[in-house]
Formats: sequence, structure tokens, C-alpha cells
Amino acid sequence: MRYVTTTFLLGIIFGLLFVSCTQQRNPLNKIIETKLSKSNKAIALNPAHEVQILYTSIERDSLGQPHFTEWDFGLDESYYFYPASTAKLPIAILALQKLNLLRQNGYAIDKETPFRVSDPQNQQTVVSDSTLNSGLYSVSRLIKEIFLVSDNTAYNILFDFLGTDDINRELQKRGLNNTEIHHKFLLGADNLKTWEYTFFEEQDTLYHQPSIHSNFDRNQVALRGVYKGKGYLENGKRVTASMDFSRKNRISIRDLNDLMKRVIFPEVSLEDQRFQLTEEDLTFLRFWMSRTTLESPYSKHTNSQEYWDSYNKFFIYGDTKGAMTDTLRIYNKVGAAYGTLTDVAYVKEKNSGIEFMLTATVLVNKNQIFNDDQYEYESVGIPFLAAIGRAVYDLEKQKK
Repeated sequence: MRYVTTTFLLGIIFGLLFVSCTQQRNPLNKIIETKLSKSNKAIALNPAHEVQILYTSIERDSLGQPHFTEWDFGLDESYYFYPASTAKLPIAILALQKLNLLRQNGYAIDKETPFRVSDPQNQQTVVSDSTLNSGLYSVSRLIKEIFLVSDNTAYNILFDFLGTDDINRELQKRGLNNTEIHHKFLLGADNLKTWEYTFFEEQDTLYHQPSIHSNFDRNQVALRGVYKGKGYLENGKRVTASMDFSRKNRISIRDLNDLMKRVIFPEVSLEDQRFQLTEEDLTFLRFWMSRTTLESPYSKHTNSQEYWDSYNKFFIYGDTKGAMTDTLRIYNKVGAAYGTLTDVAYVKEKNSGIEFMLTATVLVNKNQIFNDDQYEYESVGIPFLAAIGRAVYDLEKQKK
């Protein structure tokens, strides 16, 4: 009996030592403790900022095959954060997949095929400034707008092209069980009845999609953190109560990381969890998610003071302008809304061979009032994410 007890106690001791050593070896802990400024360290350690970080180190073997080692800080799949525009990443992926499925069913359309969108409520054409021609769209153009400037209308149009039921069915089918996309980024939108879509060539209709009526109506009430702050603005008036995020979009940090991995490294995913994308689709996604607004083919981006090189790149360069080069490529999608900043990225430096993945979120809302547009994005949140990105990048350089 004494032998069993001693063995049991030794097991506990070794287990605690293993956990302790593992935590000490976690490079994110070292970065936060020794590489960040005092203010950024305080942000990371303050629960009010809801920081979650997932860092994936990538090493290649002699055959060039990637091997991944993951480290996390504050990662909690059961704690809700608002994903904002990072929800546009799965929508872009699923839009290309839907085109492939339609072609398999005999419809001669692709990402360059023009289409019009009409509202079934009033039969009027849905028009946006993000299009080359008034009321004329292509999936290709909309995806470029999503990655270059995070255009909300581009997302809204692709969201309705897919429909809420299919979006969530496809994501869950691929094991992304901590992701739910409920809504467009459009005030007062009907998220369960879509617009109508007509793809055409000259005067010939190639594919017509009537309004889709969806039934998806789940919520996030089981998650911690869905009720945030001490107040919020509604119709210009302050409500003294926590803001309810239970019916808003959700993507966990790990699911965001997995979405990016399936675009950059589709071969490492289980076959039934891969999206039905061609190599051309993957190349297209990788190219545009790694461009800066200064590399945009559209003059409305390059000629505007509103955009700069790091406009949609929070990690490493987020708090600087004019410093990015094509030597270091950041394949990413950012989100910023309700005081929450999130970035999911694959970083690759072509000269050194450095490559890693980094996903992180931080909440910056000092007054704890939501929907008042009083958030510390520029002064606190983006500098924090940029510092995390630089620290991980420096760590990778030391390893090389």
C-alpha cells in the first residue's frame, strides 16, 4: 500500500514538474515577460484585455515537408471574442468552393464571371462603390476587396451568395466546430433571406439563384464572455447593461489558425476536412491575402490617403507606415470592431526561409461602453499586436 502511495505521489510531482518545465519553455511566456515593454506586458496579463495568442513554429525537413509546433497564451475555446472582419476569411474560401460545385453541376461560371444582385423585397439592384461598374460584380473582384481593404459590401454579397445554412454546414462538416457565421455587416439586414443572383455572359443567363431562406438560428449563450462591458449605445442612447454578443459571429483562435493553415498548407489537413478548392483557387487566395493596399490594382486604393502599406497588417508593421518590403510577406486577415482587434497570419521571409503562423486577439475598451466608437485601437491595440509580431519574428531570426 505504501508503495502505491509513493508511486502516486511521485507521479504527481513529476507531472507538476513537467507542466512547470513546459510553461518555462513556452516562448510566448518568455516574450511577454522579457521582450515586451512594461505597458504591453501589462496588456497581456490584464484579463480585461481578453488576450489570446497562438504561435505556430514551422520547420522543414530534408524533403521540404513542414512540421508544426504550437505554443499558446491565454487560449480558451470556451471564451467568446468578437471576430469582426476575420469572418470574411471563411466566406472568401467558401465562395470559391461554391463556384467549383456549381461548375461540377454544369454551370459554366467561374470567379471572373460577372453577376448582378437584386433585392427580392423591392426588385432593385444592389449597388456598391467597391465594383468596377455600377451594380456589376465578380467573385474575383469581391475577394480582392476583402483582403485589400476588408470591404464590408464585398463580404455581404458573398455571404448572401452562400446563405447562412450552407456557410455553417460546410464549416462544421470540416471540423470547425467553434465557428458560426450568423450575419452580414449591414445594419438592419435580413440574415435569413438572401438576395437574388444572376450570372451572365453578354445577354445570356448562365446561372440564376433565387433568394435562399435559411433556418440557421443558433447562439453563443453557452460561452463565457458573451456579455461584455457595463453599457452600450443603441440608437444613440446609452443602455446601462452589458452588451449581448450571443447572436453575433464567432470564430475561435484555433479555428482561425486552422482556416489559414488549410489555405497555406492544405496537404497537412485530413482529406475530409479540406475545402474543395483547386490549386488555382489556393494560389489566388494566397496572392491577394499577402498584398498590401499599395499593391492594389485599383486606383481608388492607391490614390487615397485612407490606405497605406500596413493598413491591413497588424503584426510586425501595424504601428508603422512605409516600412514594408516584399522580402517579408504576411498572408493574413484582420478584424477590428467593438474594441476587439484580431489578426490571423502566415509570415514568410523568402531570403532567410523564416516562416511561422501567428493568431491573436486583444480587447481595447477602457470605458467599457460598447458601440460608442471610443476604442484605443491606434494607441494601444495595434501597437500591442505589432510588438507581439516583432517579438515572434525576432525569435525566429535567432533560431535561424
